[in-house]
Amino acid sequence: MLLLSAMILIALTAVVTLIRGELGRPDAKAKFRQMLSNNHAVNVLAAARIFLFASRDVWFVVALPVFFRTQHHWSFWLAGGFLAVWTIGYGIIQAFAPRLRRRGDPDGRTATPLALILAAFPALIAVALAANIDPGAAVVIGLLFFGVAFALNSAVHSYLILAYADDDKVAMNVGFYYMANAAGRLAGTVLSGALYEWQGLETCLWASTAFVLAAGILSRMLPATAQHAPVLAPISA
Repeated sequence: MLLLSAMILIALTAVVTLIRGELGRPDAKAKFRQMLSNNHAVNVLAAARIFLFASRDVWFVVALPVFFRTQHHWSFWLAGGFLAVWTIGYGIIQAFAPRLRRRGDPDGRTATPLALILAAFPALIAVALAANIDPGAAVVIGLLFFGVAFALNSAVHSYLILAYADDDKVAMNVGFYYMANAAGRLAGTVLSGALYEWQGLETCLWASTAFVLAAGILSRMLPATAQHAPVLAPISA
């Protein structure tokens, strides 16, 4: 934590010292309720985003490392290192997502089938655990496939928020979208610990499946065509 704090301090010092000019002025008249979008597509996408990120964190954040440490007696460095490498790999896949999709720009019809594909992986892992298939192998292999599918889903969402955002409220629309992202992560994190303590990893996986399906159902309500065609999309962990 001290190392991270030192790096942030270095970055802050560099910003204050080197950056010149205006970075944009906030609108003093803007009120918090204006963060809530009146754009139907943005609202639906934000709701889908809540369930998408809750589906990952409900088993990844608390349940999975505890499972590795207590059930498989992985060392601290092995469990933490594996999850860190997974996160890095997830980011790489998400960065290359536009190259992996070669059938044109995504739209509302793209998000639903991707969510259905993603939902299959936590469900298959849960079935494997219930069938007493090697749990370590089932979880590790399933997590790798889940990471690829999740990265593609997240990249499509990040593209769509810019495509659906209002021309004059892009910053507010994107901010609202990432508020939804954070809400999903918070809900997933809390449920990850609670569900694992209550019924174990299988319950967390079934909750993940249900959340992804909810994201897919909401995605069916998205417009079939995007308003804009952004060149780049923001990437979120």
